[in-house]
Amino acid sequence: MGVPGPFPGSPGRPDAPVPDREEVDRALERLGAEYEAIETSLLALQDHAGRRLLEGAELSGTTKERWAAAERSITVLWSLFDAYTAALESARELRERRRWPSAEDLAELMELLHGEGVTVPGAAAADGAPEDGPADERFSLEGLVERMNGLYARSLDVIVAADAVWSALPARIDLLSAELQRTRSLAHSVGVRPGEHPAGDDLERITEELLRLRERVIADPLAFWVSSSTGSSAPGGGRPDTGRYDRAARALEDIRREVAAVLDVRQDAERRLMQLRDVLSRADRTLTEARQARGEVLAKIAASEVPAVSGPSTALHEQLAAAADYRRRAQWHRLSPLLDSLEERAEDELHRARESLTAVTAPLAVRAELRGRLDAYRAKVARHGMAQDPLLTERYDLARRMLWSAPCDLRAAEQAVWRYQQAAAEALVPQQPEGRGES
Repeated sequence: MGVPGPFPGSPGRPDAPVPDREEVDRALERLGAEYEAIETSLLALQDHAGRRLLEGAELSGTTKERWAAAERSITVLWSLFDAYTAALESARELRERRRWPSAEDLAELMELLHGEGVTVPGAAAADGAPEDGPADERFSLEGLVERMNGLYARSLDVIVAADAVWSALPARIDLLSAELQRTRSLAHSVGVRPGEHPAGDDLERITEELLRLRERVIADPLAFWVSSSTGSSAPGGGRPDTGRYDRAARALEDIRREVAAVLDVRQDAERRLMQLRDVLSRADRTLTEARQARGEVLAKIAASEVPAVSGPSTALHEQLAAAADYRRRAQWHRLSPLLDSLEERAEDELHRARESLTAVTAPLAVRAELRGRLDAYRAKVARHGMAQDPLLTERYDLARRMLWSAPCDLRAAEQAVWRYQQAAAEALVPQQPEGRGES
């Protein structure tokens, strides 16, 4: 809907010249074009799908209030349009009386076209005027068009905004609800149910949230409309507020990932259980070996502190049995976190068992290292032809008896090996000939 431009010779100015026939005809032509544009806009407003939805909906909240005001505006719009039509028809009839209108006819025509002689009953109702106040207003045709433009824009804004929300959100909510039902069915198949798993409770909350959201969107779409931040006054300037929908969609996606993880557990449960049994079995065997090694160390090594070796972890074996029971009962949602915990703790148990074995066999490793060092020096002495040296032989025999006797005193044996090394090192140093260095 547009606003007509200024017309030449408008009355109300003292120096306004009397218009001629051509000016009046041009003015009538412009007003006729304006009339057709207004009529087309009003009929489009009347037939707008959003308007029909608003008329048939049980509205509440902001939408109910704004639609009630918009309906009053639309009623006044038609009253203004009827007055505009009647005034334009009167002007046309006056113009058609004579082919060559007189000066009086032209003056009367200009008064009809530009004077504020159009009275519209109830025009103030669209602006919320009190019922007991003056309801009639007087307009010029230009003023009528300006008022109709304002009422039309406000009414169309309500209709377009509500229609945009209804076009965007309910369909998306329905699609998300259908996806939620598929997720719920899949979740139930793997034991993710309300009261048994947090994700099952979350599914119930999302279901209720989507039901409430859809009801609110249908009843009060304008509560989900965000006006344009650019300050545009064009009808429908803004966008639907999808914040609540987006949060529900993200929450459902999180649940879908969790259910997918549970499904992965169901598919890989047997493989992971076998791996767990293998890791715990290796840990148990290592601990058994450590206990046997500790007995050997205590029998063969004297004066040495050997740490105690604990038995297999009863708690881990009980939890492994519980995991196998969850698998038999298809309680995948319980099995998933238990397997994650068990896999980490089983690796820790195997690491602990290996550390125990290393700790208890450390004295045997020390003895083996001393034996190797003694034999290495013995071979070195033999290569230099000194194997029969009495001192070296005595010290070698002493160290060897200590290292190959049981129980072995590691501290005394280490000292004996060290004394043999010292004697061997001294024997291998080349002797200087007598008199060397004299002048």
